[in-house]
Amino acid sequence: MPVEFTAFDIEGPVLFVPNRHRDKRGVFAETFRYDDFCEVVGDIDLVQENHSISVPINTIRGLHFQTCPYAQGKLIRVTQGAILDVAVDIRPRSATFGQHIKIELSAENWYQLWIPEGFAHGFKTLKPDTHVMYKASNYYSPDHDRGIAWNDPDLGIDWQLYGQQPVVSEKDSRQPLLSELDPETLGPMGHTPPNHDFTPLNLNRANVTVLSANPS
Repeated sequence: MPVEFTAFDIEGPVLFVPNRHRDKRGVFAETFRYDDFCEVVGDIDLVQENHSISVPINTIRGLHFQTCPYAQGKLIRVTQGAILDVAVDIRPRSATFGQHIKIELSAENWYQLWIPEGFAHGFKTLKPDTHVMYKASNYYSPDHDRGIAWNDPDLGIDWQLYGQQPVVSEKDSRQPLLSELDPETLGPMGHTPPNHDFTPLNLNRANVTVLSANPS
């Protein structure tokens, strides 16, 4: 397999790290192979690719998701610059509902993060002129486009702003809190652990997964 992969404490997301081959000319890597991808995450078609450019540092995009039947999984990579990438579990019957993972993706580390359906996704740019590309498992549908407030206090996401003001779109500044969304809005996403019902947020901060740019 031309990529290495790592799972997280929260079931679903997967980190892919391509094996890079270097010589005097530069670097070569297979950044995506459908057969290896499906072997790890299941038989999922990626039907659309998007490319965003964020000029200012500390730009925050998110937290975004689409509702069923247009829920999206996303395979995210950075081709220029760096981001702090965040995925929040919004599967109503998930044992880790409301918890999140956080990882730095950069043009330097070549990491790719797979975020399956049932997660809200967002990121903060760590460098100016950052380019983010991602493949999606479903087409964009404006009628199913939803979001959650990036600064929802119940989620406890440390965006590492250090007192600085983020650059946020008007749309993202008006997104609702996760607690304001009902299970019907989130949809029947994810597995159903036994004896677990939709309840108000009661998060275990110890289960939040954070990886640095160069984990040991």
